Amino acid sequence: MLTNRVKIAVLVSGGGTNLQALLDAQRAGTLHSGTISLVVSSSPTAYALTRVAEAGVPALTVSRRDSGGQAAFEAQLTAALEEYGIELIILAGFMSILSRDFTDRYPERILNVHPSLIPAFCGKGFYGLRVHASALARGVKVTGATVHFVNEIPDGGRILLQKAVDVLPDDTPETLQRRVMEQAEWILLPQAAELVSANILQKETETT
Repeated sequence: MLTNRVKIAVLVSGGGTNLQALLDAQRAGTLHSGTISLVVSSSPTAYALTRVAEAGVPALTVSRRDSGGQAAFEAQLTAALEEYGIELIILAGFMSILSRDFTDRYPERILNVHPSLIPAFCGKGFYGLRVHASALARGVKVTGATVHFVNEIPDGGRILLQKAVDVLPDDTPETLQRRVMEQAEWILLPQAAELVSANILQKETETT
């Protein structure tokens, strides 16, 4: 059993279903090279904070609006990450865009899950139900989810994992969203967290 684990911060804004998938994977032992050490919410009312309280993981709220602007928001966020010794950041429904100044601090150490097969239905303005509504409007037969590294371009970082999900004839944006979460997002995100955490540990071993 690993005694040294990568410290993970999960950034959230809403219900926290992807956070729950990560917590469940950690509890089940499939996420074992990293440990969720901090949850940061952009909203003080996010249900994700209830989930993390039940799991006993430290949590705090950092709001761009309350911080007084992007630079102050990212400075506050960075300070929290450094205080907890965070080595990997996972965006799990985090609705605040991060600047290049921030993402450059953590090259290939920030993961995001997006509810489509990038490069389809991604980029600025594509989030939540908008992604699934666009897929249905286009008439695609297959959609899915993508876990990618985060850079300054929305959904523009290197792709790590993808999983396809069938679109059914009677789908609505809501039913499609749920199926993509269950069949792709909640599977891929813990897999990616373990993969990257294990890689970080391996690199640390090679340099010591």
